[in-house]
Amino acid sequence: MPEQIQDTTLDVPAVDAVADDAVADDAESPAADAVPTDETLVAAVEVARAALLTFTPEDTIGDPLGHVVEGDRVVSLLFDCTMTGYPGWRWTVTLSRIDGESLPQVLETELTPGDEALVAPEWIPWSDRLADYRTAQDLVAATAAADALDDDTDDDDDDTDDDDDDTDDDDADDDDDDADDDDADDDDADDDDDDDEEEDDDIDPDDIDEDE
Repeated sequence: MPEQIQDTTLDVPAVDAVADDAVADDAESPAADAVPTDETLVAAVEVARAALLTFTPEDTIGDPLGHVVEGDRVVSLLFDCTMTGYPGWRWTVTLSRIDGESLPQVLETELTPGDEALVAPEWIPWSDRLADYRTAQDLVAATAAADALDDDTDDDDDDTDDDDDDTDDDDADDDDDDADDDDADDDDADDDDDDDEEEDDDIDPDDIDEDE
């Protein structure tokens, strides 16, 4: 929590000295319906600005944006934040006073997001984030296993096709061997016929006559 200002000697401008747009209602809490607005607190714009100047440069504090009634004699004054990187944010200074005779006192100063401010996403417990991470990792592992199984199936199909090709090659080799054997048998038969003819040619006619 930013440092609170306890100095009550700060000059409080009169209500009628503050511009109407500086104290226009930007957003009122439900408490405003049941609690009357403390106009002295609404008019304490300079008190709120002085509180902001204790921890942020003057050029980061823009124009007043209005006020929010927080409760009985408790009002938050809003200022535009002009810091780089904080579009839509606003300085909020909460003021209060004990009674109608007291001066405004600073309860709290903070930087709050407006309706168009860029804010961080909603916080998620670590246990939930860890569970989501593990689920994602399990999904990745399951996908990898399925891909590996598909690859093994494709390899088995390729091996089967190779075996079929080898079988066809063996059958073709067997047919070639049979054809070679038939050719060899034919050659042997031809050789036998030639030998018989040669033996017939070697017979002497005289031997035939003597036998007769």
